Amino acid sequence: MIYVENKKRKLEKIKEQYPEADILDITSTTNAKWAMVLSPFYPHGNIPIPFSEGYFAKCVEGIWQGLKVFENCGIDMSSFQNDTMSGLKRTVRKFGLPRGHQKGIHSSELLNYFDARMQIYLPSYKYVLDNVPTAHNVVMKIAERAKDHDIVFLDYNANTDFRDTSSPMSHAGLVKMYIEGTYPKPDEKYEPLTAEEIAERKEAKKTARKAGTKKNKKEVKQLNIFD
Repeated sequence: MIYVENKKRKLEKIKEQYPEADILDITSTTNAKWAMVLSPFYPHGNIPIPFSEGYFAKCVEGIWQGLKVFENCGIDMSSFQNDTMSGLKRTVRKFGLPRGHQKGIHSSELLNYFDARMQIYLPSYKYVLDNVPTAHNVVMKIAERAKDHDIVFLDYNANTDFRDTSSPMSHAGLVKMYIEGTYPKPDEKYEPLTAEEIAERKEAKKTARKAGTKKNKKEVKQLNIFD
């Protein structure tokens, strides 16, 4: 099984809950350099910008941030070419309230948060998993390992439900869905969760975590698929 936990959570607690699992940090700050290629901040280059034929970005996060439109600022073309893995976030404090994501570089149409996630972020990240050899090969090795080992992905965001718009989507959750064959399909219609559904799921997750915690504090294993 593959699980996703917040990187900021105490490692001891994660070890208690998943005593037999391999632990894999796939954020941009991971010590496992080979796993860093799964970060949306990683500058693979040549990633097509949705609804923008002939335009490409260095990383997925650059696409997501670059197409954001704020009350005091439009899209940011420089975000698409940022290959430093830093300085990508565009904040409300600096640019004012967000208005949405522009549907492509030359469009005047704005997508709401959920539609932007479905039509911009998820397809861009899947493009990397499908078409960038370094990322695809890592995912396939993890998938093979997951056949007979529990794996815990660490991510700064732990929201693994793409329909939950109450918090940013976990890219680790997308890797999990990709491996498990449940990645959202572009030709299917999805609706965001209601506030009531989000609250119910959060409560269920808390209950499950308490019930599933184990007191077996074995040595944590940092997954290395290249051993």
